[in-house]
Amino acid sequence: MNFTLLITVLLTALTLVVAAYIVAKLIGPRSYAKVKGEPYESGIPTRGSSWLPVSVGFYLFAILFLMFDVETVFLYPWAVVVKEFGAMALVSIGFFLVVLVLGLAYAWRKGDLEWK
Repeated sequence: MNFTLLITVLLTALTLVVAAYIVAKLIGPRSYAKVKGEPYESGIPTRGSSWLPVSVGFYLFAILFLMFDVETVFLYPWAVVVKEFGAMALVSIGFFLVVLVLGLAYAWRKGDLEWK
């Protein structure tokens, strides 16, 4: 098996990452003040602890958003090759969508989609 393409892609990616890092270090701003270490750099001094509890609803919404975002990412390559695979592609994507819809129905029924 020929790994030339894989090695080329990996070397290109590595080169671009290193180049971006070097350029950022060379032309990036260099102000190192104590204020930079503060959690929020708004100029207003913080009061109390920065570690406040966050509602689980925020995390649940983020997870549900990611779930349906990933669904969209998986649907695009499927749409590109659906003609080549025929009925099996339809069955597999149908199963995929049914699982996602059941997950959405479960979250909806539990009331997790209501902002409280």
